[in-house]
Amino acid sequence: MAITCPEALIGVLDLDRGLLPAARAAAKRFGLLVPRDYVALMTPADPQDPLLHQILPLAEELRSPPGFSTDPVGERAAVCTPGLLRKYQGRALLLLTGACAIHCRYCFRRHFFYGENSARLDGAVRRLAADPSIREVILSGGDPLMLDDDSLAILVGRLEKMPHLRRLRLHTRLPIVLPCRVTDRLCHILGTSHLRPVVVVHTNHARELGAAARSALERLRNTGVLLLNQSVLLRGVNDSAHRLAVLSEALFECAVLPYYLHLLDRVLGAAHFEVDEATAVRILEQLRTRLPGYLVPRLVREIADEPYKIPVDSK
Repeated sequence: MAITCPEALIGVLDLDRGLLPAARAAAKRFGLLVPRDYVALMTPADPQDPLLHQILPLAEELRSPPGFSTDPVGERAAVCTPGLLRKYQGRALLLLTGACAIHCRYCFRRHFFYGENSARLDGAVRRLAADPSIREVILSGGDPLMLDDDSLAILVGRLEKMPHLRRLRLHTRLPIVLPCRVTDRLCHILGTSHLRPVVVVHTNHARELGAAARSALERLRNTGVLLLNQSVLLRGVNDSAHRLAVLSEALFECAVLPYYLHLLDRVLGAAHFEVDEATAVRILEQLRTRLPGYLVPRLVREIADEPYKIPVDSK
């Protein structure tokens, strides 16, 4: 079950109803969607809760500051055929669906027109099969785990027939926000594929790793999947070395390695989440003093037309 209207969210969490007019207005542009189990991880009556901050529509989303756009990382230009993006050498990204289980307010695809991009899977797969330079396929969306297990099994079977593919990567938030999606069948599909499976989950705060999420990650780990995490550096959510250190430690307890810490993609509607680069670098330096190197994520920015994610580092 999910909450889809601001009234219900504000009521369940006993928040100030003064938030409602702005939440309604912002939700008309980008809808509210959040699983009830994720809401249960939030602290009632706390408008500054870091999990709430990620999903509550705010008046700030209605601003149009300079430098923010509907396509912040140039994905429209990267579509080589509907449903398939080519941005980096040797890798290709399949947009399996436009659906997610949660609408994160900072989502860089909040304005992306999925349309035919998520409906032309056959053509995208044929394009993959015809390009021997691609060694890794990345399943994305939306969230690729919004597809059911039967559909995923058929797709993975088709990908396994391509001799040039070596790795299968999934970028997903569902093991964190909807842990029940990690089924035995899904684990079997990933664990028995001859493509080396990598699952990149998206966690921004340690409190997102409740008991159900930890159990889902353990099931994935037991299949032999490589588990990585990517976060977005978000003002009011995780913009401190302490919060990020606690997150890295919690991830490691779940056998997940911190991978990327992204500077905010400058998508229209998310400017209030931005942490400036100088502050981000200071946080990274503080994080290095607290953690061993393998628990420090790489601070990066994605820039349209660049051949890789750009490291952001003072060293």
